[in-house]
Amino acid sequence: MTSPHTKHDKRPWVDRFPGLSQLEADTQHLLLRHAALLTLPRDTLVFGPGKSPENMLFLLEGTVRVQQVSETGHEIVLYRIQAGESCVLTTACLLAYEDYAADGIAETEIHAAALPRAVFDTLVAESKSFRNFVFAAFSKRITDLFRMVDEVAFQRIDVRLAQCLIALSDHTDLIRTTHQKLSVELGTAREVISRQLQEFQRRGWIRQTRGQIEVCNATALQDLAKAAS
Repeated sequence: MTSPHTKHDKRPWVDRFPGLSQLEADTQHLLLRHAALLTLPRDTLVFGPGKSPENMLFLLEGTVRVQQVSETGHEIVLYRIQAGESCVLTTACLLAYEDYAADGIAETEIHAAALPRAVFDTLVAESKSFRNFVFAAFSKRITDLFRMVDEVAFQRIDVRLAQCLIALSDHTDLIRTTHQKLSVELGTAREVISRQLQEFQRRGWIRQTRGQIEVCNATALQDLAKAAS
């Protein structure tokens, strides 16, 4: 992790993770004593390919985008880490002693607790409740990743794009994004996104201007998005 600002009030963070707040007192004491609370600015590269994780990360505030880039430069968003979650890729790399194979980028300013690898290894080996917490979070994220692979491989791009636009709009009519960003979100070529957006515009569902998309017919997008159900 890059050189962050370290905070000193460590006690509250454990309570933000139900699985950690239920651990034995001795285990919680180890977490609170050894974890450093960090603040990183938006757009910070939290981790990247070829780097070995030094800490187990628990996100307290903000969002981290985890994405992978192929040798040809093709990008895809794998998942996002939200407040109250840990990073499954970090967990996997810590357990297997492997380097990262993807980028973790702070989409907002983030606050996180960083537990050193040595303490993580000790707790996984000696604390059944901590081990259960780690693998429960790991299992949930792996399930999410399989769902994402299924969507990329088998679901129609127009349906996925409609779902993405609805999610990004967040009950507003204006989405600030680009064709390139949408292509990364959906794991497809920018040209594919451009063609589909043109079709949505032809139908009168959206209106495009530079750097933003105006939703003109949210109901039509929602109806298309439900085609995946």
